[in-house]
Amino acid sequence: MTSPPTDAPALPTREAAGLTRAEAERGLARYGRNEVPPPPPTPLHRRVLAQLRDPLILVLLGAALLTIAIGDRPDAVVITLVVVVNTTVGVAQEVRADRAVAALSALSAPRARVLRDGAPHEVPTALVVPGDTLLLGEGDIVAADALLTEASALLTDESMLTGESEPVARAVGEPVSAGTVVVRGRGVATATATGPASAFGRIAASLDGGHEPTPLQRRLASLGRVLAVVTLALCLLFFALGLLRGLPAGTMAVTAISLAVAAVPESLPAVVTLALALGARRMAARGALVRRLPAVETLGSVSVLATDKTGTLTEGRMVVQHVWTPEGAADISGTGYGPHGRLLRDGRQLTPREAHPVRELLMAAALCNDAGLRPPMPTDPTGAWTPVGDPMEAALLAAAAKAHCPGRAELDRLCRRFAEAPFDPQRKRMTTLHHLPDGNVLVCLKGAPESVLDPTVLDAEPGLLDRARSQAQTLARQGFRVLAVAAAERLWQPLPATGAEQGLRLLGLVAISDPPKPSATATLAACRAAGITPVMITGDHPATARAVAVRTGVVDDGPDGRVLTGPDLATAPDADLTAARVFARTDPQQKLDIVRAWRARGAVTAMTGDGVNDGPALRQADIGVAMGARGTEVARQAADLVLTDDELSTVVTAVEEGRRVYDNIRRFLVYAMAGGTAEILVMLAGPLLGLPLPLRAAQILWINLLTHGLTGVAMGAEPAAPDAMRRPPRPPDRHILAAGVWQRLLALASAVTVVSLLAGTAARAWGLPWQSVLFLALLAAQLGVALGLRGRLLTRANPFLPASVAGSALLAAAALHVPALRSLLDTEPVGWSGLWLASAAALAAFVCARLLRGAFHGKG
Repeated sequence: MTSPPTDAPALPTREAAGLTRAEAERGLARYGRNEVPPPPPTPLHRRVLAQLRDPLILVLLGAALLTIAIGDRPDAVVITLVVVVNTTVGVAQEVRADRAVAALSALSAPRARVLRDGAPHEVPTALVVPGDTLLLGEGDIVAADALLTEASALLTDESMLTGESEPVARAVGEPVSAGTVVVRGRGVATATATGPASAFGRIAASLDGGHEPTPLQRRLASLGRVLAVVTLALCLLFFALGLLRGLPAGTMAVTAISLAVAAVPESLPAVVTLALALGARRMAARGALVRRLPAVETLGSVSVLATDKTGTLTEGRMVVQHVWTPEGAADISGTGYGPHGRLLRDGRQLTPREAHPVRELLMAAALCNDAGLRPPMPTDPTGAWTPVGDPMEAALLAAAAKAHCPGRAELDRLCRRFAEAPFDPQRKRMTTLHHLPDGNVLVCLKGAPESVLDPTVLDAEPGLLDRARSQAQTLARQGFRVLAVAAAERLWQPLPATGAEQGLRLLGLVAISDPPKPSATATLAACRAAGITPVMITGDHPATARAVAVRTGVVDDGPDGRVLTGPDLATAPDADLTAARVFARTDPQQKLDIVRAWRARGAVTAMTGDGVNDGPALRQADIGVAMGARGTEVARQAADLVLTDDELSTVVTAVEEGRRVYDNIRRFLVYAMAGGTAEILVMLAGPLLGLPLPLRAAQILWINLLTHGLTGVAMGAEPAAPDAMRRPPRPPDRHILAAGVWQRLLALASAVTVVSLLAGTAARAWGLPWQSVLFLALLAAQLGVALGLRGRLLTRANPFLPASVAGSALLAAAALHVPALRSLLDTEPVGWSGLWLASAAALAAFVCARLLRGAFHGKG
């Protein structure tokens, strides 16, 4: 026998207690928060100036100066009021949207694992202070500049700092920088610098992308420019025709400018930003944290949902139910991660002799393990044990406890680990080396059956390997996740640990059950009903993947439900990756290839993931979806959407919210454009019907103020249409007014024009103040359209819209009866006959909008 060398690297002992809570609070007071100071808020005057720089607002200010120059004070007052109200609403929307985004940023802030008061805790990265003991594992982002005190096969990705893509090996005594990513291994480090004094500041600055316009905003801005050109051309035509009729040039100029401003929905960009931000807040309240606002609109177009299996389609609460050894098999009773259960064979408890090979297997699995079990908290009424680390490894610890193996602390004392080869997606196995009390070295190995049941790894007869492979396939077909476990005792110390992966003795197989979530089948059915194709990508055994896919409804139990494996893809690089719905034994690059293949086909993809190896695929997908509770920090930071409850059904909820936001933006756009078009048509067609100057400039602006103000903004809070999740996703490149919406919009504008002009001409024939009747009818017709476009007419989900319509109607009536407003707007009371005409116009426009509402949901 050989004695262990004195320079063997030590495994983490967890003897350090870390900082106390009081020390951490003093450190926070001394060094400040571990974050870059936020940029100063935009001053109010800059926000106001930004609103006033809008081209149409500048035109409106020019109109105000013109009215003052010609002595038309009432119109000047109205124009100034419109500018003030529009600017106030725009600034308020900006502030509200910024606050919503800031709240979302706070919710999505990274977190770190530290030792506090002798126990591991997860805290926001901003609360890490110098002196903190950082616990680093695969997938973690290093929270602060730190010095490694313990390290085991630690590799870090420093590309964010150095630009080098190759991971860097780190050993005890070496520094690690804030913002770097642990891609393999684990370690313990002491924080040395935080906040602006560390690399964290540079990382945070590079992650701040500012407020970039979304693709939808860019498309709408382009549409707005086209509308502005067309509208100005029509208004110039109106101005010229007025001059030909001998009307005053000043009056016609002011009216034409006011008409141009009223006809273009200049507040649309602010409404879009607000709708996106509020949609993101609603998603956060329902368990879906949006990290980037463009994701809100993209969600409505998702057509392929690529999901992993463990913890997403399945419960993620793993339990060892069956063990197979060369000497015999056994079932393990008990649920969850608690240590309560028995070893059974044919319903009876195993004898000590029968249990010995099972206990030997489970002890090796517990030693080749990085997880832990946390006892139930005294305040937890469920009394449930919880896993610390990988749930699968925690299930192995629970099974060892049920078999009455020594506890983890005693195992670490008797068999001190001194080297390891962590699990690697390429090797699909993990190996640990332990010093035994007699000085020998114990080698423990566990991994995927195809990786372990190999003659180059095991010293076993071919017949035994064939039996083990057959048993592994049988268990996998039953839906179990299967691991093979092997061990050997050496008289020497093989380093590196991978050098010991030969000549081992097969201890047996472990069958771990992770049943599908009760909600998984309904969730995937909802996806298919919404036109979303589910695809499952997992690293598990093909038989296990197929069993779960069939049970959850990803595929049918037939010949079409074939499974493509990583090796299949490796041997057939030109295979059509969109032909299969289930992929097993895939590596990170193959996940990336699958996402790229669907995108190349024109699909809009959403990809779920939780590990560091999922990062590239999450970034490549149109919508990366990370698990908030069990996901790594790398996955959360790479994703566009973080599920705080780890429920796949939340993705469906988020897709519905995305469709709601898009529908509401389009509804507002169509409503505003139809109203503006109707105003232009009324002004152009009115003189042909004997109405010389249908509306004055102040009246046009008052209509614009009441229809595009609170009423328009309230439309952004409308609930989702009843059929929102029963229609296919919209193509991402489809114009917002495509699919016949242009034609329906013009029909709606024509209807508003006709009913308004009919009311005006009828009033003129009856001797009523026809201009005031026309003013009231045009305004009432647009409010009728706002109600008629609702997806759910009598819903109580958005009381703000009917309230804003009622408020606008009251202000319209006030314009006819309040002396100050009558003087400003040049109106007069219209009597009951005029009110009936305006009401008839509103009802007719409402009915027309109800008939045409299919343009704004369902078909658009």
